[in-house]
Order: sequence, then C-alpha cells, then structure tokens
Amino acid sequence: MSRDEHVSAFLSAVDLSLALASRPQVREAWERESACAGMTVGGLTHHLLSQVGNTVRGLRAAPDGPPPIALLEHYDRAAWVEAGPDDEVNKSIRDRDNDSAQVGPDVVLELAGEWADDVAVLVEAPRDPDTIFIPWQGWSLTTEDFLTTRMMEMVVHGDDLAASVGLETPTYPAGVLTPVLGLLTGVAVRRHGQTAVVRGLSRPQRAPASISAF
Repeated sequence: MSRDEHVSAFLSAVDLSLALASRPQVREAWERESACAGMTVGGLTHHLLSQVGNTVRGLRAAPDGPPPIALLEHYDRAAWVEAGPDDEVNKSIRDRDNDSAQVGPDVVLELAGEWADDVAVLVEAPRDPDTIFIPWQGWSLTTEDFLTTRMMEMVVHGDDLAASVGLETPTYPAGVLTPVLGLLTGVAVRRHGQTAVVRGLSRPQRAPASISAF
C-alpha cells in the first residue's frame, strides 16, 4: 500500500468513527456503562475520538525523537498490552476518558470535528524524517506505522461503541482492515505462538480457548 493509500484509509476510519459517535443512540446512552467495563459510553466515545486528537498532536510535533522502532516492538514494549483490566495503566485510561466525557457529547463531538479537519491537512504534509514521537511511551514510530496503530484503535473501539448502544459495527474498507488485521494477527502470534493462531483461524477442534491480541 502506498503512503497516499494509507493516508486515505486512515481518513476513512476517522470519518466512520465520527459518524458512529454522532449517532443519537450514543448521545442517549452517554452516562451509561459501555461494553468496556468501568467506562461510560461517553468515556468510550471520547477514547475512540481521541485517536484523531493524538494523531493531530503527533503530526504537529517536530519529528525529532529517537529512531523509530518496529510496529510489533511497540506492542512488546507497551505496558497496557498484557495488563489486566484493573491494573493501574488501564484504570488510568478509563478514568481519564470518563472524566473528559463529562463535558457532554456536544463538546466532545465539536472538538473531534476540529481534530478531523486538522488531521486531514496535517497528514498530507511531508515530514523529514517521516516519523512520529509518542511522548507517553518514549519512543517513535514511522508515520505509517503510527497511523496503523490509530486505525486499530478506531476499529476495535468502534466495535465496542456500536455494541454498547445496539448499533451495527461500521464496515471498514479493505485499506483499513488489511493493516489492522495484520497488526492484530502479529501481536496475537507473539502472545500465543504461531501454531495457536493458525489453529484458532482454521482448526477450531484443536484451537486454544483464546488467541486474542489484547
């Protein structure tokens, strides 16, 4: 996939996420608990849309961090990947997004719309080097890999949000789904091993109970 195609796929994921978050069912359920235990629908919506905001911040920052690491190494290093739902790293994420959602759906959606407008311009601008520093992690990714991580977050949490309010999960184009599934499969292989993932995808009679990436 070319960089232009990757950018186009990312922007389509942004559009689908905004469309889902703008549905009246989301607004009506804002204060209820979502499909993610401990997170309100509003908090989950904020978390979903903040992937766009994080991309804006990354693209606005100077690309002067350390050399980028590989995409799967990013998930090997990230503390939240193997943390339990009640571990501090995940609890702090839930609390932050729940608190941020207290301003209500109108404010969250207005801010997300501004992020979407900004990112559509920023993501097209050339970068040298073509990397993004992730300050909350302390390392860099290539811009393409960073966009893949944000698409994964939007696909996974888009499903969470749809399930929380009884809507159909968005149907993402192949340009989004192919890199996201590649990423999830790669993380799952590192966690469970090649054989477990092959069996989970093709041989349910010998498959382990779970091959979940996270």
